[in-house]
Amino acid sequence: MKLLSFNLGSNLGKTALATAALGFFLAAGAPAAKANDWDDCNRRISYTEYRYHEAVEHYGPYSREARHWAHERHEAYERREHLRHEWREHHRDWDDRY
Repeated sequence: MKLLSFNLGSNLGKTALATAALGFFLAAGAPAAKANDWDDCNRRISYTEYRYHEAVEHYGPYSREARHWAHERHEAYERREHLRHEWREHHRDWDDRY
C-alpha cells in the first residue's frame, strides 16, 4: 500500500520528508521565547534576601557569609533598578500617543 504520492527512494523525497518533520518539531515542540527579566529579578531578590537572613541567623551580621549575601542582594536590587530604568526610557512617550 503506497501512502505517499512521491517516491521515498529518491533523494528529493527523503529531503522533503526530513524537512517537513524538522519543521513540525521546531514549530510544535518549542515553546515561544519570551523575556521574563522582571520575574527573574524578583526571584533573584527573594532568593538573596532569604540567603542573607539565613547567613545572619547562622553566622552573625558581620560574618563573611552575611557580607557576601548582602553584596549579592545589593546587586540584585541594582539589576532591578536598571531594568526599571530601561523600561521607563523605552515607554516614556506612551502617554503622548493618545
